Amino acid sequence: MSTPMTGQTACGAENRSPLRTFMRTETSSAAALLTATLAALVWANTAPGTYDSWWHTRVSLRFGPAGISLDLRDWVNSGLMALFFFVVGLEARREFDLGELRERRRLALPVIAGLSGMLVPVALFIAVNAGESSVHGWGTAMSTDTAFALGILAVFGDRLPSRLRVFLLTVAVADDFLALVVIAVAYSGTLQLPALAVACAVLAALLALRLAGVRISAVYALLSLVLWAALLQSGVDPVVSGLIMGLLIYARSADRQALESVSGLFRRFREQPTPELERTLRRGLSSTMSPNERLQRMFHPWTSFVIVPVFALANAGITISAGQLADAATSPLTLGIVLGYVAGKPLGITSAAWLAVHASGGRLRPPVGWGAVAAGGSLAGVGFTVSLLIADLAFTGAQLEDAKIGILAAVLCSFLLTWLATRLLALLPAQRRARALLGQEQTIVDLGEPVDARRDHIRGSLNAPVTLVEYGDFECPYCGLAEPVVRELLASFGDEVRYVWRHLPLSDVHPNAQLAAEAAEAASLQGQYWQMHDMLLTHQGALQVKHLLVYAEQIGLDGDTFRNDLRNRAGSERVAEDVQSADLSGVSGTPTFFVNGRRHYGAYDIGTLSAAVRTARVQAALASTNRSLHR
Repeated sequence: MSTPMTGQTACGAENRSPLRTFMRTETSSAAALLTATLAALVWANTAPGTYDSWWHTRVSLRFGPAGISLDLRDWVNSGLMALFFFVVGLEARREFDLGELRERRRLALPVIAGLSGMLVPVALFIAVNAGESSVHGWGTAMSTDTAFALGILAVFGDRLPSRLRVFLLTVAVADDFLALVVIAVAYSGTLQLPALAVACAVLAALLALRLAGVRISAVYALLSLVLWAALLQSGVDPVVSGLIMGLLIYARSADRQALESVSGLFRRFREQPTPELERTLRRGLSSTMSPNERLQRMFHPWTSFVIVPVFALANAGITISAGQLADAATSPLTLGIVLGYVAGKPLGITSAAWLAVHASGGRLRPPVGWGAVAAGGSLAGVGFTVSLLIADLAFTGAQLEDAKIGILAAVLCSFLLTWLATRLLALLPAQRRARALLGQEQTIVDLGEPVDARRDHIRGSLNAPVTLVEYGDFECPYCGLAEPVVRELLASFGDEVRYVWRHLPLSDVHPNAQLAAEAAEAASLQGQYWQMHDMLLTHQGALQVKHLLVYAEQIGLDGDTFRNDLRNRAGSERVAEDVQSADLSGVSGTPTFFVNGRRHYGAYDIGTLSAAVRTARVQAALASTNRSLHR
């Protein structure tokens, strides 16, 4: 098809996975971050005086006698970066509520790996810098840059499995949280207890409001600013406030009943467009969307394309000369950072994951194969944002310059190490490569009601290794667009794919959808379900009773029996069962696809669906092989 079609929250509304949207933004933001880093280096080396003087410009914000006065670099590092960690917290909370980590046991291994991936680099840094004045900067070598690492991961595309993103994100969030604790404890100034008490009181108030179900955004925004200011005045780096706020904001799927209620509000507004109904409709629309996803969509582009690049511009500018590079090459500080990130990160993450798997007797498993875990460990060696934050707090003068050179060198080396890992994986035989990338962990199942060959309508081989389930509405035009794609998919994969249609009539927007679904079930009673299914999707604009009777005659049904079954709503119970299974699966719109029980987000053009089917086919083959080996 000429343009890719996307999944829908309601018929015609886009429903890309927030995680996929997050990753797509990270892909391009990595380029923006790299550009800003290069710009900072050029600026610092062509006009070092203006670079330093600009970022040391004092900016004050005052309200009467009270106020905050920081230089531009501190406003970026302590202010804007709080928003970056806010977005990281939002994404982590979404995965915790709706994603892979909703099965809590899946949280343990990446957290363990993340902690080890910090301790091992710190140990290596301390070993290299023992007895040196730079040893107190051990925190510089421990934290992964979430944005940069995920951006580089996206550059590798299909060479690494998509589930590695969730694993790496969880590792990075655990890493970020501990790093911010380290900043607060080890690298903050003298603690001001009154201000810290205010911060704790504000945090308690935020938790109380959250538990009480208060949804007034202005209240949370105001308290967040007070929390940030109190932490700043207390001597604790206030960026921790962003991560805390992000983790507090829950994520949920759109509720079908709520969407139907909004459809009713829109009809009332269409009949009587008053300001009161407009406000009611706006509140209703806002309540249907997860606040987590709404805030991600609002802030993530700003953090990716403005805040993080500005941070790089403010902190990556170092003057580079041959002598300085020579000094850095022999500096324990620089070597400790490079060794910590390039060797310590992959060693710490991979070894801790391996030990956790064996210590748990296999109950804990990484979501990907060991080859992908190793590649993820090398990617975690991309330390930039938090590393620069800590370097700026721990060092000054020549030591700060050496630390920055080490951080930039570690980014480059980690990228090259990851590239080498993907090249080595590509050289493996197909089955070994698949096992190294995908592993043996069972895939989390999103489909609330398993496919049952005795009740579900199945097209294709009953024993196919891949099952494609579609929740659809015969009157939904997007389901009509998806139908030829499904036909092409079945033709391409033959007996390897079976296709299941489940009814989700959106009666609030499609008045004939319920009737059409019951007509398909009435045809099923005469053994002609798929013939009627195809007829209905071919004639989506003509689904009234008179049309359905014509279709019944054309496919050879007994007209009287069909008419009686339609009149008596013989298929209504079967349709209701499908709708109930849709609710159990968190489906609120059409078309929604599941591939081997996993919800398929994003485009449903032939290329995207084929890629999902191929991945599911490989995973099914590996699962079958593992079962055979354990018999």
